[in-house]
Amino acid sequence: MISRVAFLRLGSLNDGPFVLFTLNTISHMIEVQDLTKQYAGRTAVDHISFKVEPGEIVGFLGPNGAGKSTTMRMLAGYMPPSSGRASVNGHDVFQASMDVRRSVGYMPEMAPLYTDMRVKEYLRFRAELKGLSGKTLRQRVGDVMDQCAISDVRRRLIGNLSKGYRQRVALADALVHQPPLLILDEPTNGLDPVQIRHVRELLKNLGPKHTILLSTHILQEVEAICDRVIMIHKGKIRAMDTPENLTRKLRAASIVQLELQGKGDFIPLLEALPGVRKATEDGVQDGWILFSLRVEARHDAREAIMDLCLRQKWKIRELHWQLPSLEDVFVELATTEAAKA
Repeated sequence: MISRVAFLRLGSLNDGPFVLFTLNTISHMIEVQDLTKQYAGRTAVDHISFKVEPGEIVGFLGPNGAGKSTTMRMLAGYMPPSSGRASVNGHDVFQASMDVRRSVGYMPEMAPLYTDMRVKEYLRFRAELKGLSGKTLRQRVGDVMDQCAISDVRRRLIGNLSKGYRQRVALADALVHQPPLLILDEPTNGLDPVQIRHVRELLKNLGPKHTILLSTHILQEVEAICDRVIMIHKGKIRAMDTPENLTRKLRAASIVQLELQGKGDFIPLLEALPGVRKATEDGVQDGWILFSLRVEARHDAREAIMDLCLRQKWKIRELHWQLPSLEDVFVELATTEAAKA
C-alpha cells in the first residue's frame, strides 16, 4: 500500500504529464497473485504468485520456454494477463498500465533498436518520448552513456555496433528516465566474457538505487549478482529463496571427490554404500583413480567411504565433500518434474 507519493514532472506525453520519479513508500515493488497467461489453449504462465521488495535484485531463472519472458512482458505492461492480479510500484497492471510503464525500465531479450540512428541521437529521442527535456535530458543521456560505457561510441550508427554494444545501448535506454524498477530479459545474452562481467558489475552497482528483476538461464549469473532467485519451470514457480538457502534446503545431491589406488570392483562397492546415488570414474592421474560420488542431500558419506577403503585395503589420496551448486538444484528440480509428467 502506498503511504506517500511525491512527483517530479518533466515534459509531457500525448496523454498528459509524464512522471520521471515516483518516490513511493510501498510495501512491495512487485506483487503478483495467481497470475496466468494462456495462448490458444496453452498455458504459458500458470497461476504464479510472488513478491519483490524495493532494492532487491531478483533472478527469474528457468529454461527456454519456461514462462519467464511472458511474465516480464505482463509486468512491464506490454501484454495483458489472462487472469490474476499484479501491481508494480503500487500501480495495478490492469487498471493503471501507463503508470506501470512509467515506473519500469524494460529491456527485452531482442531490444528493438533503431539501427539507422546514432547512439546519442537514439538515447535523446527515447528520453524525449519518456518525458525528459532541457538540461535534465542532456544530463541523463550523458549519465547513462557513462554508466553503460558507451560514451566512446556515442556518434556511431547503432547498426554498425557489435552485439555487446547494442545490449549496452538497450540498457541505457531502460535506465534513462531513472525508473524505480528495471525488468531485464536475458541482459547478457550473446555477450563475450568481458562484456558479461561488465554488465554484471553494472547491475550490482545499480541494485541499491533500483529494484531489478532479471531473467536468465545462466546459473552462475544468478549466484553472482542476485539477492534472491525464483525458479520457474513449465509456467509454474518451483522454488523461491536465496541461492544459498536453495542449495541447502532442496533435495539436490552433494558431491564427494575421491582419489584412490587398489584392486576390486570400485563402482558397485561405492554405489552400495548408504546415501550414495551414483559413482562415476573420472579417469586416472599419476596412477590414482579419480571418482565422483553423488550423495543424497544432508547425508555425509565420508565415514562410510573411509571404512570401505580400509576394508578393501585401498589407498586414499583425496576425500573431499562439496555442497551442490545452484545448477545441481535446478537440474534436480527439472528432472523431478519431468519424471512426474
